[in-house]
Amino acid sequence: MNAPDTTPRTPRPIQALPDQLISQIAAGEVVERPSAVVKELLENALDAGASQITVRLEEGGVKRIAITDNGRGIPPEQMPLALARHATSKIASLDDLENVGTLGFRGEALASIASVAAVTLTSRTADAAHAWEIVGSHNGTVAPSSGAQGTTVDVQDLYFNTPARRKFLKSEQTEFGHCAEVVRRIALARPDVSFSLSHNGRTIDHWNVSEMAKRSAHILGEGFAEARLAIDESAGPLRLHGYTGLPTASKARADGQFFYVNGRFVRDKVLVHAVKAAYQDVLHGDRFPSYVLALDLDPALVDVNVHPSKIEVRFRDSRAVHQFVFHAVQRALAQTSATSHGSVPSPLPAAESLGSATWRGEQTSFGPLLAPDYSPTFSPSPFGQRDGGGGSAGFVAPRFGGSEGGVAQSTEKYGALFGGSGPVTGYRAESDMALPQASPFTVSPAAMAQEEFPLGFALAQLHGIYILAQNAKGLVLVDMHAAHERILYEQLKTALDSRVAGEEMQVQPLLIPVTFYADAVEVGTASEHQETLQALGFDIATLSPTTLAVRSVPVLLKNADAQTLARDVLRDVREFGGSRVLIERQNELLGTLACHTAVRANRILSTQEMNALLRQMEITERADQCNHGRPTWVQVEIGALDKLFLRGQ
Repeated sequence: MNAPDTTPRTPRPIQALPDQLISQIAAGEVVERPSAVVKELLENALDAGASQITVRLEEGGVKRIAITDNGRGIPPEQMPLALARHATSKIASLDDLENVGTLGFRGEALASIASVAAVTLTSRTADAAHAWEIVGSHNGTVAPSSGAQGTTVDVQDLYFNTPARRKFLKSEQTEFGHCAEVVRRIALARPDVSFSLSHNGRTIDHWNVSEMAKRSAHILGEGFAEARLAIDESAGPLRLHGYTGLPTASKARADGQFFYVNGRFVRDKVLVHAVKAAYQDVLHGDRFPSYVLALDLDPALVDVNVHPSKIEVRFRDSRAVHQFVFHAVQRALAQTSATSHGSVPSPLPAAESLGSATWRGEQTSFGPLLAPDYSPTFSPSPFGQRDGGGGSAGFVAPRFGGSEGGVAQSTEKYGALFGGSGPVTGYRAESDMALPQASPFTVSPAAMAQEEFPLGFALAQLHGIYILAQNAKGLVLVDMHAAHERILYEQLKTALDSRVAGEEMQVQPLLIPVTFYADAVEVGTASEHQETLQALGFDIATLSPTTLAVRSVPVLLKNADAQTLARDVLRDVREFGGSRVLIERQNELLGTLACHTAVRANRILSTQEMNALLRQMEITERADQCNHGRPTWVQVEIGALDKLFLRGQ
């Protein structure tokens, strides 16, 4: 490795840089690669009111990027200014800058692009007899040309005059991939505009004017369209709308996440964290949800001028924005119950599974879900331990007769639930006669037809793990442990929320305060946000410019590591104006409690218990998945069963 050259150089006098060099320096910030050119030109086209945009690329955009729109066009006398630095029609004062309502506004894009590429600008306004053209830079001559109303910006030989920059570009296919991704992002935000993308003379994508539902399905795929929840909520100056994916349709990568602020695609840590927090108790930590969400708010409440590429923003009240987005997404996910949705996506393929859980130990019954005095007697599963399953190992001989509780009803007798001309009550089998019974339920053919009970009624239990039920659509399979875990978890959360509602957070003073070294940012956060920290149940005092002391923590988290907890809370308070750590840690504890309390595998349940579980699932929020994001039930429709047995073929 060569040593750096430390030879003293002759100092140069301070002098003004030439315009060309200034533009090339700016291009280093704005024109990072061909996709950055595509982004800037598409934003200009949308700001010009275009309803139809065509993007033509050659050699990944390095050889050529030509973007044509049908917008308002540029008058010929203003075309030189369009290529000049810091010239724009979108802002004229500081007030305009603080209330930016357009995608582009810096007045640097075209000038920067023209400094590192050969640019031809052709434009025609509605009242012009023909189009006009300017080549090169703002020093070029405007000449008559041909073309329809709108503007075409033709960028060729990117970095032709800065070969060092060109060497840092990747392969043609990689650069094209980045360009295509930019077009997809912008097309998702504007379904009211048609987009066409071609590469090396071949059409790659074309999206006609449509609604957001159709545009997002077209771009993100039918898989997203079949497993998404619509969101449209408003609170004061804030509005969040779009679609967020079901937890059961999560992905191993975060490549399906699109967030827009006032129509601008952004990567903002406040927004990303808010959505992540909303999913935190329905999604495994290694999985990522897909979503297309748009946040609309007063432009004066957000600063979009914090990064040259305009992909980052800063909110005036980040805490309010975080809480609004979090609660909006959380409420949407709370509706993922059997009552709200007819079915859920199939489980993930084995290669993408979240891992199998091993369930051990004895477990209580579904007594709390049934009558208060219901306490059935269980028999062991007549099936041995299944590969990958839980429960006790070894084969347990089946029992016949006796008064043990279990699924002993024949399908012929249980079929009475679905037949007959009038309502019938839940059937009580001979093997269940010794069991205290739950309150009987009534089922009529009309109720079944109207899907008053979306999960239907239990038929049998499979391998002591799955409940098989029949509903109007066909067969329902339920993972009884996962389903019961979700039910208990939601009940625990509700009980905790009702206990602390309207009360101050219960805190646990520490007998010996926990002191730790803190940097200047942590010390400043602890000092500036004392009220917020106390509301969260923390007393964090400043002992010195480099030392903090934790004097109290929330009671529920008294056994947690105080130093780690304090650092996490301080980080969240600093970045988001509040902290989700407390709720997240509480939910982790409740999730563990629910998992250990839920009914175990290899347990025989009575029909009444199985039906009680189904009814409780139908009224429980987020019942479509367990706390780890795994599906709790799947629907197998009659048509799918017919195909398996070649019926009608």
